[in-house]
Amino acid sequence: MNETLRTIANRYSCRDYEDRLPEKEKLEALAMAAVQSPSAMNRQPWQIVVITNKSLIDEMDAEGMRILSEREDKAIYERFMGRGGKLFYNAPCMFLILKQPNTDIDTGIVSENISLAATSLGLGSVICGMANIPLIGSKGDMFKQRIGFPDGWEFGVAVLVGYAKTPGKPHEPDTTKIRYVE
Repeated sequence: MNETLRTIANRYSCRDYEDRLPEKEKLEALAMAAVQSPSAMNRQPWQIVVITNKSLIDEMDAEGMRILSEREDKAIYERFMGRGGKLFYNAPCMFLILKQPNTDIDTGIVSENISLAATSLGLGSVICGMANIPLIGSKGDMFKQRIGFPDGWEFGVAVLVGYAKTPGKPHEPDTTKIRYVE
C-alpha cells in the first residue's frame, strides 16, 4: 500500500487531546494543505483561521455545551458528557474554515485535506461541524468579532487538531457500500 492510501486507512476521529500545541511548522503545513485543496472553477471560496488561543477555544467550548444543555433533545449533550463534557475534546488548536455561501462541497474537501495531512504528521484530528453552535448562540457575534469573521462569510466547518492523548483506531470500512457498474 502506498503512503497516501496508508494515511487514509489510518485516519480516525480523535476525541482526546494532550494539552500541548503542535509545532508551528506542522500548523503551517496543515494550513498549506488546506489552501492547496481543489475547488470548483478554482474559486477557492474559503478562508482558513488557525485558532491556537486555548482560552478562546475553551470559551467557545463552554458556550457550545451550555447551548446543548438547554436544548429539549438532550441526546447530543449527553453524548458529549459521556465523552468528557467537552465539545472540542480539549483540542489545543482549531482550524476554522470560513466559506462563501453555497460552497459546502469545497469546504468539505478543505477539511479532509487538513485531517489527512494531520494524520500524516502524527497528529490527531476530528472534523467538527459542532463548532458552529457557539457562533449562533447569544455570544456568537462576540466570538465572530474575536475571530475576525469578515462580512459575507459563513461558518463552513472546523477541524480540531493536536496530539492524541489516547490512540484511536480507524473505523471499519463498510465495503457493502461499494458498487461497480460495468
